[in-house]
Amino acid sequence: MTQDVTIVGSTITTPRLRLRPWRLGDADDALEIYGSPEVARWLSPALGTVRDVDRMRALLDSWIGSPAGPPGRPAGRWAIEEITTGHVVGSCQILPLPPEGDDLELGYQLARKAWGQGYATEAGHALAHYAFTHGEEEVFAVVRPGNAPGEHVARRIGMEWTGETEKYYGLRLQIFRLRKADLDKSSLAPTPVER
Repeated sequence: MTQDVTIVGSTITTPRLRLRPWRLGDADDALEIYGSPEVARWLSPALGTVRDVDRMRALLDSWIGSPAGPPGRPAGRWAIEEITTGHVVGSCQILPLPPEGDDLELGYQLARKAWGQGYATEAGHALAHYAFTHGEEEVFAVVRPGNAPGEHVARRIGMEWTGETEKYYGLRLQIFRLRKADLDKSSLAPTPVER
């Protein structure tokens, strides 16, 4: 099933979501995401649990003030905002994977209140459109073993499991890949296990 995605500058819109650059005023909403041990457990060592709003604001400031990747690559960090309410319910990013930065990773994290609504799939799908519109031919998701919701979202986006590796972050990770030609081959209906 194909999903409508509109890209205007660095803002990406889907039927239910607006992916927009982070603002310092989003610190409380961002803390609800990155301050949650349920979310942060899958992000370390790249990012641990953020403990307070001042640290969250400083982290947002660093994200806003620094490019997410090398010039010419479609890297970035976005707040996920519900269109109907204007509430920030998640975060998503396209970032170069360490150590070389050749591969681009799609990432998505949601506040607990937004789990199970298909938002991670919708945001990940929109990010893939953004990457492919800006010249990329493939993108990846890396998922820790045991993170069944993360694996489920990658598959719902249409990503193919390609194996395990310790290449990224020094951890054993499941690798999922999406090629440009395979983008709109998945169904995007939300399921209850998605986060």
